[in-house]
Order: sequence, then structure tokens, then C-alpha cells
Amino acid sequence: MNIILLSGGSGKRLWPLSNDVRSKQFIRLFRAPDGNYESMVQRVYRQITRVDKDATLTIATSKTQVSAIHNQLGDQVSVCVEPMRRDTFPAVALSCAYLHDEMGVGDDEAVIVCPVDPYVDDSYYEAVAKLEKLVKDGAAAITLMGIEPTYPSDKYGYIIPENKASVSPVSEFKEKPDTATAAEYLKKGALWNAGVFAFRLGYMMKRAHELLSFKDYRDLYEHYADCSKISFDYAVLEKEPSIQVLRYAGEWKDVGTWNMMSEVMADKVKGNALLDETCENTNVVNELDIPILVMGAKNMVIAASGDGILISDKERSGYMKPLVEKISTDVRYAEKSWGDYKVIDAGPDFLTVKVTLKAGTHMSYHSHEFRDEIWTVLSGTGRTIVDGVERRVRQGDVIQLPAGSRHMMTADTPMVVLESQLGDKITVKDKQKFDLND
Repeated sequence: MNIILLSGGSGKRLWPLSNDVRSKQFIRLFRAPDGNYESMVQRVYRQITRVDKDATLTIATSKTQVSAIHNQLGDQVSVCVEPMRRDTFPAVALSCAYLHDEMGVGDDEAVIVCPVDPYVDDSYYEAVAKLEKLVKDGAAAITLMGIEPTYPSDKYGYIIPENKASVSPVSEFKEKPDTATAAEYLKKGALWNAGVFAFRLGYMMKRAHELLSFKDYRDLYEHYADCSKISFDYAVLEKEPSIQVLRYAGEWKDVGTWNMMSEVMADKVKGNALLDETCENTNVVNELDIPILVMGAKNMVIAASGDGILISDKERSGYMKPLVEKISTDVRYAEKSWGDYKVIDAGPDFLTVKVTLKAGTHMSYHSHEFRDEIWTVLSGTGRTIVDGVERRVRQGDVIQLPAGSRHMMTADTPMVVLESQLGDKITVKDKQKFDLND
């Protein structure tokens, strides 16, 4: 299978664990077979490769998520980076051009596009695999997978099939309705639109060239900012007469809110937290180093991270997005390809960061114009390069990095480093990368 996983969004509905850098699909709240915690993207990758070990996965994502993807999946998947967000049709077009022009996928090959964040069992990806055969059978230009509704929801769009067969031509699409209208849709055999669609690559390349002006993948990437923001549904599905849908009746949950996430997360409590015996139906996730004590809470979700603390009734947590948008804070935790960093303290002219590096990884070779930095090695061994000079470092070593100096660190063993940033213009944008051989 050639699968494009759409990985976007800022995850404001799972604040404060999610932010503009760490979207919901990167939060480790599930249990892997080895007993460790895993994220949605890790779970999805594991499920797909278990169903089809030869599947080719490409993740379409923004620049801000690339480091987290490499941190959690390594180099096991290819990544197609959107220079900026332009909604789902440009993202799909760019990914298809990447498959066609950079990876050499042929026009007759089936491509399946899926969101990266549903909570499903393996039968979901077994159904996804069926889409490949349906595409190759050629009965329709586009094949969708629709979810058998379990109740008349007003949260999802609907696919109205012509009949209730396992595979049916699509009659029409409906936007999110009110509950009463949704109940009428269900009587017609309507399906939830889960955003899963499949097609021959050549078909989508033709549609992309009709709607976007570009020569090839690199040309589209360079001029991506010129693309209009338009959804795949509006650009393609609503205008294509030849569409069929495969019904899927297995487990499927959209875990975009804390209320839904609490139903599927591995443990009621993750992190340093204690609930007394009077608590009922309450979940706590604590990423802070201080304990949380909860007493008498019922139907609550409590989440704490360096970005903030949420205390909410589960049902109300689904309405938090507009409130979170009013909270303006810098990101205090992020996963990088080499490890992660966590902001410990901040002031008007300083920032203190705990940096963790995985063994065998290294930072980029870079400099800062407006700030000095001081690295203190708390544990592990590795090497630094400062202005071309390499030095071995270990626990207790202190490295001075004046503004303008080019520097990087390589971890020979797992390392923990305290990074002190000093200056009156401390910003993530103050960073210039260099080739180590320059």
C-alpha cells in the first residue's frame, strides 16, 4: 500500500499537553505491546505495518512537526513537508507530487489518504487495505471509507450512499447536521465521513495540475504559498461524479477532545498524581515534577504540563478551543529529532532549559545572534564542536557559547544538559544553521 498520513493541526482541544509544536498525535497516552507508552502516530504506524509490513508510508505535515515525527518514528517513514498550511487539497496534491516525482510511484498505483489520529483496531487498516483493491478494480475514480454511525452525531459530516451494500456508489455529502437531521440520515444508511479516500496516483496528479499551476513537486513546493486554501472535499469530492464508499463497522473513535481521549487512554492516571477513594470517572495526566492530589472529583479531566494546567468537567472540555486561543504562551516543551527540551524557568533576559539527547544523535550546527548560551552537562558523555573545534565532554563540564559562535553537541551516551540562555532578545527565531564543513 502507498499511504499518505495527514498530520496537521495544533491540537488546542488537548491543551495543555498539545501546542503548536506538539499536536495531539504525539502525546504518549497509549500502551504499546512492550508495556511502554506510545503516541497516536506510533500506534498508527505499528498497526499499519502489522497489517502490511511492506506498506509505504508518507506523512504530510508542517515544518513544526518534523522533529517530533523523527523523534518517535526515526527514519522509518518518509515525510512530505508543507512550507505552510494551505488546507487538505494542497497538502494531498503536494504529497502526491512527492510520491510521483521524488519516490517514483507510478500513475496506476493506488494511493490511500488517511488522517493520522483516529483510535481504531487492526480491522480498520484491514479495511484500508481493501481500498487498494477497489481502486485497482476501477469501478470509481475515488473510493472512500465511511464509518457505520453508532449514534446520530452532530460532530461529523455524512456520506449518503445510494444503497446499504458493503460497497456502494455515493449519492451525496452532507455537512455536520443537527442531531434530528443526523437521525434522518442514519435511516438512509448514511456513514460518518472519516476523511479516508483512495485513488490512482495518475488521477490525482491530473486533478492537481487542473487546479494548481506547477510543473513538478519541487516547483509546487517553491510556490506553495501561492496555493489557495481549499479542502479536498470541496476541491475534488463535491465535483467528482464517480465516487464509491466502503462501509466500515469496526471500532473507530475520534479522540480530538479530552472527553474522548479519556475513554481510550491506557491509564486513568499518568504521572505523579493521587486520587482519593471518592473520585469517580476522573482522569489525570501530570507532566510536571510536582505531585497533584485530587479529592472528590467526578467526571473530571485534569492535565498539567509546562504550558499550563487544565481542570475541567469532561463534557465541557470539548468546548475549550476558543478559550485556549486566548492564552498566549511560548512553547515550553518540544520533541526534537535528537531528543527533547523543557523550559524550566524564564525571565526578561534569561531562559533555562533542560535538554535531553538520545545516544548517537546530534544537534544541528548553528549559531545565535542575540544571545549567549552556557551548557552544563548533568549526565552522560558526548562531544561538542564550537567554531570548528571539537571537545569531549562529560558530567560536570561547562561550555561557554558566546553570541555568534557556531556550535553543536553529539551524544555518545544518553545525555542531560542544562542550557542557560542569556540576552534581551531571546527567541526561537534567533537561530542560523550551517553545514559542518563550511
